Amino acid sequence: MWVAATLIAALAQTGRNAAQAGLTAEIGTIGATAVRFLFGLPFAALFLVILSARTPLPAPESATWAWSALGALSQIAATAFMLATMRGQGFGVATALTKTEPVTLALFGALLLSEPLGPPRLAAILLTTLGVMLMSGAQWQRARLASIATGIIAGALFGLSAIGFRGAILSLPDAPALIRSAVVLVIALALQSLAMLAWLGWRDRAALAGIARHCRPSLAAGALGAFASLFWFIGFALTAAANVRTLALIEVIFAQILSARLFREGATARQLAGMALIMAGVALLIRVA
Repeated sequence: MWVAATLIAALAQTGRNAAQAGLTAEIGTIGATAVRFLFGLPFAALFLVILSARTPLPAPESATWAWSALGALSQIAATAFMLATMRGQGFGVATALTKTEPVTLALFGALLLSEPLGPPRLAAILLTTLGVMLMSGAQWQRARLASIATGIIAGALFGLSAIGFRGAILSLPDAPALIRSAVVLVIALALQSLAMLAWLGWRDRAALAGIARHCRPSLAAGALGAFASLFWFIGFALTAAANVRTLALIEVIFAQILSARLFREGATARQLAGMALIMAGVALLIRVA
């Protein structure tokens, strides 16, 4: 089940990233970052209301709020760094750079959640990460160091956010994985929406006006973001976050396909070799997880 949830999430996130990348040029990096939270919250809340009609919802504890805040704030920062990298490096390469995430995520999981790292799992993580680095390596020779740094920082922050969300889900009382995932998703999106509204109201009211002018693409990005996040959280509820985010590297291949179709960014022999390593690592992970 966690494999299916992760693949669905990765596909939906690829579409959301493409929608956000287009919005960045119109409303700026921070405005495009806010879109996924502001327009995702109504969809997540509606889904939770539908679920609550049949199943009692678990009451969040203080630990749930603390873990959710860690995940929420880390994800805001990670998304901003990712969109900044997209603006400097292009859609496919920026996605690849952020996918150095599983290495730091595995370390965070071992330190904060006591999730063991056996040799087979570590080998799968390193193999898939090497594939990502190989895919983006051809572009690094022409890349600015600042763009490379923002991409890697985004990956580390996405890893920290995954640990926060998994910690929040595990802290909830016993309930089905879907219910716990939906509860934490609404908490996280509510915290993120409040934080972004406060920031934009204080520092960037022009971005707020831009978001209002671009409601239709913003709504699409929000819907895809909420859908992707729900399935990420379901994956986090069922297995270690490092497993989910390593399998999620399949998104790099989805991004390459999307880049070829929408942005006319072709694949080189190096990138094809990187894809092969990613697939090998994913196959190993599924076998040992």
